[in-house]
Amino acid sequence: MSTKPRSTKAPVVSRSGRFAAGPAADVAAFSESISFDWRLWRHDLLGSMAHATMLQKIGVLSKAELKAILRGLDAIGREIAAVKFPWKPELEDVHMNLEAELTRRVPAGAKLHTARSRNDQVALDVRLWLRDELRALAGELRDLQRVLVSLGLHNADVIIPGYTHLQRAQPVYFAHHLLAYVEMFSRDTGRLFDCHERTNVCPLGSGALAGSTMPLDRELVARLLHFVDEKGRPRVTQNSMDAVSDRDFVVEFAAAAALIAVHLSRLAEDVILWASAEFNFIKIADAYTTGSSLMPQKKNPDVAELTRGKSARVIGNLVSLLTLLKGLPMTYNRDLQEDKERLFDTADTVRACVRLMAAMLNHTTVKADVCRAAASDPQLLATDLADYLVKQGLPFRQAHHVVGAVVAFAEKAGRPLNQVSVAEFQKISPKFGPDVRTVFDLKRAMQRRTLTGAPGTSEVKKQLARWKNLLR
Repeated sequence: MSTKPRSTKAPVVSRSGRFAAGPAADVAAFSESISFDWRLWRHDLLGSMAHATMLQKIGVLSKAELKAILRGLDAIGREIAAVKFPWKPELEDVHMNLEAELTRRVPAGAKLHTARSRNDQVALDVRLWLRDELRALAGELRDLQRVLVSLGLHNADVIIPGYTHLQRAQPVYFAHHLLAYVEMFSRDTGRLFDCHERTNVCPLGSGALAGSTMPLDRELVARLLHFVDEKGRPRVTQNSMDAVSDRDFVVEFAAAAALIAVHLSRLAEDVILWASAEFNFIKIADAYTTGSSLMPQKKNPDVAELTRGKSARVIGNLVSLLTLLKGLPMTYNRDLQEDKERLFDTADTVRACVRLMAAMLNHTTVKADVCRAAASDPQLLATDLADYLVKQGLPFRQAHHVVGAVVAFAEKAGRPLNQVSVAEFQKISPKFGPDVRTVFDLKRAMQRRTLTGAPGTSEVKKQLARWKNLLR
């Protein structure tokens, strides 16, 4: 159930004593952010709890005041989770909503904002939120990898044509094709961990831009919020101006997510092709396809198509964020409010695509007989035929030319390559021996591909076993 605030009331943002009157209604509506930054509520509460604990340690709060504040924040959190919290658009954002409600319930709540600005507060909240999203997305990518490996293992003997320029090129195991995406998503996961490293730094204590004259214990807050390195040492930002204006970690995530979306889009395109009548290599379960409003025979791969389409918005979000930041002077500027919708949309979209792609592939079957027929095309082994000539001592460029002549002869004769006679082969080149037609034994051809990373029989089995072990 969503905890999103539901209100159509025009926000009237409360102001400090500096202003004689509130903003105009249209300005308030234009500048509010509670309609989307409410999603940071859990992380805002955690940050406030840690900040309050630190304020008690340095003497700003008494133990009784800290206890009351923590109890009040916990109660507010439970109400939000139960969709019972009265979000107020007139309070502008998630920070003011929570602080105002706490202060209404607990008088000591008025002390909570001591040595804290919404500038370092939102920087903290976004880091906390993104840290959770990074971990969740990494786990979902791992699940997708498991599905790909499982699909490969269940179809370990299936061979399909590999393609370049969308033209049949050379034979590969279906599992080898799937493992290419497992490798891509592994690199994506590594980028998420790299992003987590730079996200996992605590900015609280930086104030509006110049820190605080209060004797804050920033390291305590960092430890309480688990902003620590592998040895448990606190990690805090080292420049207050950078801390409140830095959104590099958001851009880094958006970039990593955009590349994930591109990889998903490429996988989706392969699935769409394989599911077409022209390829007919796979069958997607009905639950992950749709029909046509006009043509009753249609079965459309909409999950894959939407995944391919949604990559555009993820890429667009990255461009939006880069453009947002490119002209900002130091330090915090209200422009930065625009980062959240792009960030939230990127995380939501990519995570949904990863989950749905995994579910769809988990309900996909491979048509082994159709794949076998396609992979039996002897032209797929034309390069093997050139390699055969190289082993007879012919330079590869000459071998390539000779095999081209054989292909042209076979096409003119209306026969597949493997039905060209030995005599006809030898007429084109005396380098062809009586064993030349053994090149077209597909099973033996796959066994010959023994190099690391090649789509050979033993190597693909080894890679499947390796990934199965890594993804346990």
